[in-house]
Amino acid sequence: MLRRFSSFRDPAPILARRLVQLYLGLLLYGIAIALIVRGELGVAPWDVLTQGISKQTGLNFGLVTVITSVFVLLLWIPIRQKPGFGTIMNVLLVGPAADLGLWLIPEGLDLWVRIILLPAGILVLAVATGLYIGAHFGPGPRDGLMTGLHRRTGWPIWIVRTSIEIVVLATGWLLGGNVGIGTVAFAVLIGPLCGYTIPLFAIRRAPLEAADAGASGERAPVTTTP
Repeated sequence: MLRRFSSFRDPAPILARRLVQLYLGLLLYGIAIALIVRGELGVAPWDVLTQGISKQTGLNFGLVTVITSVFVLLLWIPIRQKPGFGTIMNVLLVGPAADLGLWLIPEGLDLWVRIILLPAGILVLAVATGLYIGAHFGPGPRDGLMTGLHRRTGWPIWIVRTSIEIVVLATGWLLGGNVGIGTVAFAVLIGPLCGYTIPLFAIRRAPLEAADAGASGERAPVTTTP
């Protein structure tokens, strides 16, 4: 029972830092999506799907993001993937944060501005990913689907991720989502950037986890990445 709440059993200063980092990361994640969308040069595969659904239904971008996240979370059930506190916060907050960014950043900007927005959005998204994953409250719905399928199928994680994103991208494109050079840039850059930001912002919690594991007679989990 105690281990169920182990995410909140840090000393107060560390827990406060983790919570601030989680919420800051999710806010920046939504803003980063808005930057890439307003760049109008192509968006990430999941955002292509979101744009496509938004065009077909008339629902705003943020609401579609939340609905899609809930649907992806339901796909965790058959693969027995368990959500964390950060997973639920990701579902609830990234969509509204993206809507906030889209409200702050106008449409139809000059090309030179949009060219700047694209790499800025990718960089901010990488930082945001490092922040929210490094807080160790659990992965977002899409990352959790990827890792859960990897665990259940035994397929290499790159095959799982690529397969998911090809299906998502194709579906979003057919629905009218924006595929372009930004989509390619995102696919090429986001992996290496997150490979740097995730360990950079990872909060060390090993002593607490080791103590918890020792008390329960279990082996402490690796906490470098969630």
